[in-house]
Amino acid sequence: MDQRAQIIRAPSRPAITGKVAVFLAGTTTGTTAAAAAAGADWRETVTLAVSHLPVTVLNPLRPDWDGSWREDPSFAPFREQIEWELDMQERADLVVVYLGPGTDAPVSLLELGLCARSGKAVVVACYPGYRKRGNVQIVCRWFGLEYVDGEDDLAGRVVKRIERLLELGN
Repeated sequence: MDQRAQIIRAPSRPAITGKVAVFLAGTTTGTTAAAAAAGADWRETVTLAVSHLPVTVLNPLRPDWDGSWREDPSFAPFREQIEWELDMQERADLVVVYLGPGTDAPVSLLELGLCARSGKAVVVACYPGYRKRGNVQIVCRWFGLEYVDGEDDLAGRVVKRIERLLELGN
């Protein structure tokens, strides 16, 4: 029987139907040259890799995001996005944190901090050129988080982690 992943994009809130929920935290810009040339970003690459599994992918990336939105709690679209991300990260069984090149990604570091002590399964991908890489490596070691250098093996590691969660009955 062919199992297909359920994909939920912000700000949508349907019921989670997958046996494992995966939240895609991290940088919204930047990806490997090969993926960029193929027109994919890291979230698309991971989603495609897990699409055959009985999972729900929680993707915060919004194509309708408007750079003019005020980062202010009183601004409804911004608040809705942040609350969606917090809720979905809480509901996730696995959090994937991607720290790509070209940005300090302060929100992604915040997401890493939120999940580090959560007891959830976590896979962290961090580029060798990432400015705060040493800090990320120490946090991952300290809390026993799975760590990958860059994006090259990220999708494979996420698939393996999901398979382990499915074997354990989540």
